[in-house]
This record gives sequence, structure tokens and C-alpha cells, in this order.
Amino acid sequence: MKEIRNLIADVLMTFIHFSGILILVMGINLCQAGGYDGNRAYQFLVDQTNFGPRAPGTSGHAACLEYLAEKLENSGAAVSRQPFMHYDTETGQTITMTNLIGSFYPDKMNRILLCAHWDTRPFADQDRIANRDKPILGANDGASGVAALLELALYIQVNEPPVGIDIIFFDGEDSGKEGDLDSYCLGSRYFTLNNQGIFPRFAILLDMIGDAQLQIAKEGNSQQYAPDLVDRVWEAAENTGTQQFLPEVRHYVFDDHVILNEAGIPAIDIIDFEYPDASHRYWHTLQDTADKCSPESLQAVGNVLAEFIYNLEP
Repeated sequence: MKEIRNLIADVLMTFIHFSGILILVMGINLCQAGGYDGNRAYQFLVDQTNFGPRAPGTSGHAACLEYLAEKLENSGAAVSRQPFMHYDTETGQTITMTNLIGSFYPDKMNRILLCAHWDTRPFADQDRIANRDKPILGANDGASGVAALLELALYIQVNEPPVGIDIIFFDGEDSGKEGDLDSYCLGSRYFTLNNQGIFPRFAILLDMIGDAQLQIAKEGNSQQYAPDLVDRVWEAAENTGTQQFLPEVRHYVFDDHVILNEAGIPAIDIIDFEYPDASHRYWHTLQDTADKCSPESLQAVGNVLAEFIYNLEP
């Protein structure tokens, strides 16, 4: 009788053990499949910086384009490329630039646009004089917004949103000359003049959102062009308890969202321009590297975007 009881106990313990493992594995899989993962977003950021500087016309730029296209395709997007030519008056060369577009749930007529620029600045013009002709790595200014949207694409793939979503990675945003605004935002300019049938209700631009000391104030041009959209996104931040979104306006930033607004697409810019803080600047310097960014910051922005998107009216 004792042997039988011991046998039954062993069987029960074995069952409990394997059941626990099964539950644990299922939980991990469900988490990986259905949740926005800031750690994975951060890896997307690091992956981009591993290509080196990604200024148009460089080998890093070409390699990163293929990487981004593959990631979008793997997330279930219908991917298209929008190449265009740009003549660089400084070098006398004509460079090919490419906007990359990923469309999700194309049957949904009610659509929104999410965007970021994927190119990096060809020269560190805000650095000390000895570094000003060197290209920046663009971990925050370039890779962070793209990384957040690549992770969001995976979330969208397994969690159908109430609206259709188009993600655009703009090229040539950061190739301009200081003081000449017309030489910036080349990809968004080309897109608005050569729209391939994308007519969103509004657009949200992500730029410099990976800063480890993240503080996202309301951006002035966004507040001027689309105040209702700003309010709704910041309400989503409040609903998720996200402390990194601040209620005041601190800066007016000329970015791709200005071009979209001028073309009739209400657009806002989610950006932390004080990178890393109000007293120190890594923007357009060689200090803009992955170690200055964090998974926690990417997670915070992803949480707010998911809260906002999945509470939209269809």
C-alpha cells in the first residue's frame, strides 16, 4: 500500500512539474506574441547602429534599408519602396534616397500614418570642431523612432487595430544645411508631392524618443497645427501612468510633421529635443550612441502609442 501511495505521489509531482513548465512556456509565448516589448525595440535600435552611420549614399545606408524592409515584411506588412534622386550641391553628386512604406490591414478605409526618419546626419555639426566633418551614428536621432515602430508593427500583426495603419520610414530628413530649412525633410517632401494613395486621418511622427533620460514635452508646431491630436496622445500617456510625457511646450522643432501639415495631413511630433537634458547636447554629435538610449524609454512610448491606437474609433 505504501508503495502504491508513493507511486501515486510521484505521478502527481511529475504532472504538476510538467504542467508548470507548460504554463510557463505558454506564458512566455503569449507575452512575446502579444505584448509591446521595449527590450526587443532596443535591439532593433542596436541593430541599426551596427550598420554604422546611415547617411544616404553610404554602405551602411544601403544595408540598413534591406534590414528595415525585411523586418516590415516579417511583421506582415505590404511593403513598398519610394525611391527618389537628390542632387547634393556640396559634393556635386546625385544620391538615391528611399522612403520605405509598410501597410497593415489595407482593407480598412479609415487609416492613420505613423512615421520616423531612418537616415542619419552626414556630419556632426554640433560637435567640437575636430569632429564636425564626421558622420553621426544616430542611435536616438534616427534609429529610436524606427525601432519603436518596428516593435509596434509586430504588436499590430497579432493585435488587429480598429483602424488601418501605414508606417513610413522617411529618408533624407537629416541631410540639410544648418540655417536652410528647405534642404531638410527631403523624404517627407517627396512623399507629399508623390503620394501613392495614402490618405490618413492624421499622422504621428516619432523622433529622438529613445533617450535614457526621456522627457517628452509637447512640441510647439504640433500644438499649433493639431492641438486636439496632441491632447489625445497626452491623455493616453496619462491613462497609462507614463511619467515621461510632460504637459508644457518647450521647443518648436522643424521636422517631417511640418511638411505633412503643410500638405494637409494633421501631424504631431513626439520628440525629446533636450537630449540628454537641457544642459547637455548629444544631438548631431558623435555622442549619439546606443548606450545613451534605453529599453525603458522605448517601452514608455510604445505603451502610449498602443493605448492611443487601440482606443480609436473605427
